[in-house]
Amino acid sequence: MSQSARENILNRIQQALQKQVPVPFPARTVDRNVFHASADELAITFAENFTKLQGRFSFCADEAELAVQLQQLVEARHWEHIYCKEQPIVDMLAAKGFAAHTTDDLHHCHVSITSCDKLVARTGSMLLSSATASGRTTTVYAPAHICIAYTDQLVDDIGDALMQTVSEHATLPSLITLATGPSRTADIEKTLVVGVHGPKEVFCFLVER
Repeated sequence: MSQSARENILNRIQQALQKQVPVPFPARTVDRNVFHASADELAITFAENFTKLQGRFSFCADEAELAVQLQQLVEARHWEHIYCKEQPIVDMLAAKGFAAHTTDDLHHCHVSITSCDKLVARTGSMLLSSATASGRTTTVYAPAHICIAYTDQLVDDIGDALMQTVSEHATLPSLITLATGPSRTADIEKTLVVGVHGPKEVFCFLVER
């Protein structure tokens, strides 16, 4: 790129930053949801959409049942190295009888356990942020990811999840992301491959609250 062309581009960018451009279609910018709310319960809608995307869903009547189901899963999969950085989850599971021990070695763990900010029923997604103790890497580094969520974290749409997450934090988290089932890509010859750049399995345990 010639020097004159570069300077021309930079000047146009500078002019654009100095002069704000109005919203092109202000009448179309509305606060109401684009989609109608589902007639089903949010938990049912989330479970259906989450499992369609190869997520594994389980409903628990209370935290005691959660501990039992988690114990059965860990024993069935022979997971020995369980990573959980969120102390309230570790303490709650231990109080409810969860016998497996957690590790602080993320690099060699078999599965990670985290919380989430919200569950989006419409897309079957978990909204995660860096505001939790799990941080940025826990949900993507382990070969399997277990998310523990509660029914009062369910929302209908992504917009609702984002607005509530922002309003619940005094400072906007540096990372807000959506996780929808196991990681997948179809970049190579349009062939869908699961677990390339993230967990191969994702579990969501929804607890009544």
